[in-house]
Amino acid sequence: MQKTVLVPYAHLPRAHHERHVLASTVDVFGAAHWLLGERAPQRGGDVPPFDALVVSVDPGGNVELTELSAVRARWPHLDRLPDGGFVVAASRVRRHEDGNQVQVFDALGRETWSFSVGDAVEHLLVDEAGQIWVGHFDENPIGIHRWSSTGQHTWTSDDARISGLFDCYALNVSGTAAWACPYTDFPLVEIRPDRTDRPVRVWANNHIWGSHAVAVHGERVAFYGGYGEEQDRLAHGEIIETSVEPTDVGLLTQPDGTAPGRRRVVGRGSRIYVQAEPFTTWGVFDLSG
Repeated sequence: MQKTVLVPYAHLPRAHHERHVLASTVDVFGAAHWLLGERAPQRGGDVPPFDALVVSVDPGGNVELTELSAVRARWPHLDRLPDGGFVVAASRVRRHEDGNQVQVFDALGRETWSFSVGDAVEHLLVDEAGQIWVGHFDENPIGIHRWSSTGQHTWTSDDARISGLFDCYALNVSGTAAWACPYTDFPLVEIRPDRTDRPVRVWANNHIWGSHAVAVHGERVAFYGGYGEEQDRLAHGEIIETSVEPTDVGLLTQPDGTAPGRRRVVGRGSRIYVQAEPFTTWGVFDLSG
């Protein structure tokens, strides 16, 4: 089976390797970010607010440090806002934490807003306009939602007629649009809320199931991941009138040819970023390359 090798993209500077990586992402402008804490997350019980460090590495390799005060999320998601601030959100919400799930920090690391987006956050990605896209796994609420950085609910998939949207397996946010591949039917979904004509488009996907990341370039699409032995699958397809037709399938590997194993993935336009344990390095696959 053909292997596609990830291209090294960004590295956490070695001076920060002694801290624990609580979350990491690549933002819509291509900068990589690591949320670091003094201690690893602990299961069970309440966690008092703690200070954390965000280490940012832009596409040119420049490093920026931002101290965040009083972070509350035990298992956090992280992304950067266009104004230089950050969003940190807890993936799960306990009853007494409602309203404090999402913290918005300014560029100096001070909390400016907090609100809730609902339990079971699978993906949290910020677009170029500063809108926060949230994809949920199979809890309540389900689906895909968009929020402003001040907590205004600006779009919901509830009335979008996306068949079988019970778990947002894959979410890709680029520019001000989103692409998704949700469980159970795994269609390819394009979402452009600001488009007056057909803000949501759906293509049937009858052959490629279980993917956790998707990349799109023109009429081409790539799905990464799958069930069981297909967890490292990289499947290519072509977008036609009403469906996605598979064209090729292979494996996505690390630069040394090994499987990534336990990893994080982020989809941004034509790119899929992959970060394997110990979560200090990002690699990239670019469908447009």
